[in-house]
Amino acid sequence: MAETQLRTLSGQVGIVAGTDVAALRDRLRGTLVGPEDPGYDDARAVWNGLVDRRPGLVLRCAGTADVILAVTFAREHDLVVTVRGGGHNTGGSAVADDALMIDLSAMKGVRVDPGRRTVRAEGGVTVGELDHETQAFGLAVPMGVISRIGIAGLTLGGGFGWLRRRYGLCCDNLVGADVVTSAGTLVRAGTDGDADLLWGLRGGGGNFGVVTSFDFQAHPVGPDVYFAYVLHRGEDARAALRFYRDWARGAPDEVAAIATLWHNPEQDEVPEAEQGRPGLAFMAMHCGDPAAGAEALRGLRDFGAPLADLSAVQPYLAAQRLFDADYAAGEMRGYWKSRYLDALTDEAVDAIVTLNEASPSTQSNLDVWQLGGRYARFTPDDAAYGDRSAAYLIGIEGKWTDPGVDGDGIAWGRRVFDVLAPFSTRAEYVNFPGLYEDNPALVRAAFGGNLDRLRALKKRYDPDNMFRFNHNIPPD
Repeated sequence: MAETQLRTLSGQVGIVAGTDVAALRDRLRGTLVGPEDPGYDDARAVWNGLVDRRPGLVLRCAGTADVILAVTFAREHDLVVTVRGGGHNTGGSAVADDALMIDLSAMKGVRVDPGRRTVRAEGGVTVGELDHETQAFGLAVPMGVISRIGIAGLTLGGGFGWLRRRYGLCCDNLVGADVVTSAGTLVRAGTDGDADLLWGLRGGGGNFGVVTSFDFQAHPVGPDVYFAYVLHRGEDARAALRFYRDWARGAPDEVAAIATLWHNPEQDEVPEAEQGRPGLAFMAMHCGDPAAGAEALRGLRDFGAPLADLSAVQPYLAAQRLFDADYAAGEMRGYWKSRYLDALTDEAVDAIVTLNEASPSTQSNLDVWQLGGRYARFTPDDAAYGDRSAAYLIGIEGKWTDPGVDGDGIAWGRRVFDVLAPFSTRAEYVNFPGLYEDNPALVRAAFGGNLDRLRALKKRYDPDNMFRFNHNIPPD
């Protein structure tokens, strides 16, 4: 086998002998894919079409033993690595030029213990795959709102979903994990291992190693839930957002809502004259009894004169897949950032509506996530995730499919981020990282007072910063 170019920890591109690569390939149960191999382009692809990078090798792991071999190989050759779980991270951290990519996407094992209401899932499992297994037992783990997202990156960065106000974030329900460290050793995070490492994995990202399996607490949800989905005209958006802030204060913990500023979708229920025009949608799930959910969400449905009201009782699994089509892997190009707001003032409402109207892409959206409830009752001692005092998260989702929009789309996302700064707490959500163009600021804003403890944990488990393609926490 020919020599292979791979990036070293010093940042230089080095040459690894073909015999060393061949020896690694022979020891694997999975596959090793290089630039000249069939399937290389598929192996390096991630969700965000903006990200087009060429790793030196992609190691598609079949199990934990392959991960240990990959990390050991990287350590012996002084290499940096990237880690791919579901491949959805919008910043593209799963792939880097000339790096060794450790790909977990084939590791799909899920085991549910219905008696203890726990779930063990491997690092390549997606939200939809996890939901499929847990719903067979009437259970759910708090996960994201798109079923194709990988559970690994979602959990390690926090993880917002429809169950956040009743049961917390994904990371809050992580009760244990198996981690391959930069030393090539498998360690256990949790009360049956290193409790401090578990704390760090709850929002601190992939800074400490490769998580090969996750243990979650599950909760009784479904099989049916009540889901509110109400669309309004753009001229009603300001009044709708002001109503939303007042309504959200009295919502029970079983309700989690999002007010989305977007351009109305092209679907039969929306009048043709309103399709593609600025609008607002209320989306909310009640995770308890559907009859109680219908009553709890009645006020959200009764506001104003909607363009369409698509609210209904539906299977939890269907609600989890409701918006998958808007996030097509490889086709969609994206720039995502975030702001946390203590309050949704009239001035903030005006800014959000105006910014949505100025979007260069009708596929972009600004999501006003209702926080509070159980989410807000976890503390910095429970998880590395950070401060939870904000009342709202603003998800800035720049999305488009036309490469010609790249410059304007990124500029719009950055403008929204800047304009909303005076209304914000200045904190950020690490799973919406832009393109990691200012990683130190992102890390400081996300972790605040937890940063020193995270640096100490990083120094213990990854002193050479092998795992640096993430919201990186340098060991020094």
